[in-house]
Amino acid sequence: MSTLFQDLRYALRQLVKSPGFTLTAIISLTLGIGATTAVFSIVHAVLMNPYPYAAPDRMVHLRLRDKSGRENGFGLTSPQYQVIRQSPVVESAFMEEDWNLTVTGHDLPEDVNGIYLTSNSFEHLGVPAALGRGLISADAVDGQDPQPVVVLGFKFWQRHFNADPKVLGQTLQLVRKNYTIVGVAAQRFTWGDGDVYLPLKVTQDPTRSDYVGLRLKPGVTHQAAVAALTPMILQFAKDTPKHFPTDHFEFFLSGLNEDFVKQIGGALYLLFGAVAFLLLIGCSNVSILLMARGTSRQHELAVRMAVGATRARVIRQLLTEALILSLTGAALGVLLAYKLLAVIVSLLPQYSFPHEAAIQINLPVLFFSVAVALLTGVLFGLWPALQLSRPDVGQVMQAGTRKIAGSISGKATNNLLIGGQIALTLVMLAAAGAAIEGFLKLMHTSLGYDPHNVMSVGIPVHDGTYKTWEARSAYFEQLRARVSTVPGVKMTAISSNATPPSNGFPTTVEFLGKQAQDSQKVLINVVSPTYFPLLRVPKLQGRIWDETEDRNGARVTVINETMARLYFPKGDAVGHSMKIPALKEEPPYSLMAPGGDDWLQIVGVVGDKKDDGLMKPVAPEAFVPSALTMRMYTQILVRSDVSPLTLLHAIGAQVSAVDADQQVNANVQDLEHWISGEQYWQQQRLVAWLFGAFAVLALSLAAVGLYSVVSYTVAQRTGEFGIRMALGAQREHVLRIVFQSTVVSVAGGIAVGLVLTIALQRLMAHWAEGSSHDPLILVFVLLVLSGVALIACAVPARRASLVDPVTALRN
Repeated sequence: MSTLFQDLRYALRQLVKSPGFTLTAIISLTLGIGATTAVFSIVHAVLMNPYPYAAPDRMVHLRLRDKSGRENGFGLTSPQYQVIRQSPVVESAFMEEDWNLTVTGHDLPEDVNGIYLTSNSFEHLGVPAALGRGLISADAVDGQDPQPVVVLGFKFWQRHFNADPKVLGQTLQLVRKNYTIVGVAAQRFTWGDGDVYLPLKVTQDPTRSDYVGLRLKPGVTHQAAVAALTPMILQFAKDTPKHFPTDHFEFFLSGLNEDFVKQIGGALYLLFGAVAFLLLIGCSNVSILLMARGTSRQHELAVRMAVGATRARVIRQLLTEALILSLTGAALGVLLAYKLLAVIVSLLPQYSFPHEAAIQINLPVLFFSVAVALLTGVLFGLWPALQLSRPDVGQVMQAGTRKIAGSISGKATNNLLIGGQIALTLVMLAAAGAAIEGFLKLMHTSLGYDPHNVMSVGIPVHDGTYKTWEARSAYFEQLRARVSTVPGVKMTAISSNATPPSNGFPTTVEFLGKQAQDSQKVLINVVSPTYFPLLRVPKLQGRIWDETEDRNGARVTVINETMARLYFPKGDAVGHSMKIPALKEEPPYSLMAPGGDDWLQIVGVVGDKKDDGLMKPVAPEAFVPSALTMRMYTQILVRSDVSPLTLLHAIGAQVSAVDADQQVNANVQDLEHWISGEQYWQQQRLVAWLFGAFAVLALSLAAVGLYSVVSYTVAQRTGEFGIRMALGAQREHVLRIVFQSTVVSVAGGIAVGLVLTIALQRLMAHWAEGSSHDPLILVFVLLVLSGVALIACAVPARRASLVDPVTALRN
């Protein structure tokens, strides 16, 4: 133990005596370990341990896949739920229904996300409440009205009740009905992003379908469960055909986290690879610094070995210094990770990861950081220790030379490390350039509509209100008309499901006089006629229906240019008729105008706009009058002269004036934020920003490493340069010698980096879809890297060329 403390004290003295070396090494490791720790925190939280629920690996979603490969969830009726929960492959099941509710009794109704759950749901999910209790079987007996009780979501409890621990037993008024608060959900219990959780009434109603979640029995694979449940699902489709696709479908199960892994997993793995590269570059830096610093310690180490120190003792001493550096870097890296983690989380797409995930520096992350520190300490310290622990004692003692240990192998090691740094830096710069250019292209994508000063105000309809088509149609039109009176509002339009850049619901259509085919799929949008001038979508052929036709739910439709070109290549789309089988009367969710399910005449063609995401090609889409089919939700588009969000309170007041219990959606955004809120847009921004930042850090570390090698090389060869210049060598000759000492390692690193970049392009394209493959990026990266390498070499090379021959010879 005393020997260990002696090693520690000596190592600390050595590091304090070389503050420049110590700070450079620690900063290199802090950046690498900090970035790696931050990204690993997110990988661990999102991909490895995202849920607090009981056996989340056995929890599954029910899904359908159509012929085109599009995947969708589906619901089951209460009787079907009772059947599926009895399956021998199912351990537990629950039902869920989501509604926008209103907290009443205030100035303006407050929109809250209500999650209705069967009474066994909290037991199924297995997360104890933070206060009180969750829902229990006595709260909702099948076939009976549930008890008026509510469990608050943790964030809603903090926001609405200021985290009052005495909230239990108090009353919360939702849509003029009083509910007794019986519990507060745990902080990580965010199922459905619910603000409030209420008991669901389970009835025998064959028309109402809701989400059903399953947990499979232990040992049951997804394949086995699909085989067991498929006959049941096919029978359900026969019993309730309106709840299932009209064309062929395939039933499958999706794991609880599969969607998020598909959405963000690739980008996170790419970022983790990037920070691993950054860490390797930092480790290489410290190895280079240790090897170079060994130049000035050869005499010291030789003396120690001459007086009896064993090679193992010297290696242990040098490794102790390396471990002190790595553990210090890890400690500072964890502090950096706290700050960096907040930045990365702010860049994550909002709905690309489970909100149950606890993204923080926790024990597993700290263990990871310590393991990385120990590994890097051994990794960057062992090879220099092995090299420096075998000096030629006789030669060093006789000459006091500053020659680095094992000259040939030492130079080869330095060249290898520099080449590796350059190669990894080139890969990161190329990836960052591709991601940034891809994101810039995305930002300048032609939309086909004008989102500036336009916002979408969501209007959910309460359950049990406006039950007839006439009442709901008049209500929506009254809301739109009242919003139009707000000062500053230029134009309004109803857009039930048509807010771009991802809009409409996909379904098959039929054309009069043509044989129906499953491949005839279009996006159906429910809008008022002012939708097109409000978004400045141009009319190309025919006409748009008028206000009277809209109020009456006229059997007309307008299609986009892509649909006209695809299905009517002769340019004669106007005048043809089409039918949309998916438009059905399904009270109370969907109310149809009289004859609304009949043939619709195509009366016009409008220009293309983005409708299937920012990067996908424009899909065929059709627009139908807003009153043709009335859902329990609509959106009002508002174009204004000023920032539309400044008018939101006044618009809410007008909506409340029509119906005192009617709220607007809590998360209202302008259409420019709808674009930046797109999953694809946010993911590309994340990759571009972080790859760019990590690439700049990698370039800086590589430049420091190269500068260190050249500087120590110059210091090592000072006497040689003095002799050369004393014998008549010109400054240009000395400069050329210095540059030649690094040209092999830099050129070799660039060559390897080019090969790696080309090899990893396919992986980059797969996990960061949209990244650019422009060869000019690679040319630009090569110029930048070469320029930085040239500067890193030029500074110490110039210093070598200014050596005073007399001073050099005296030294």
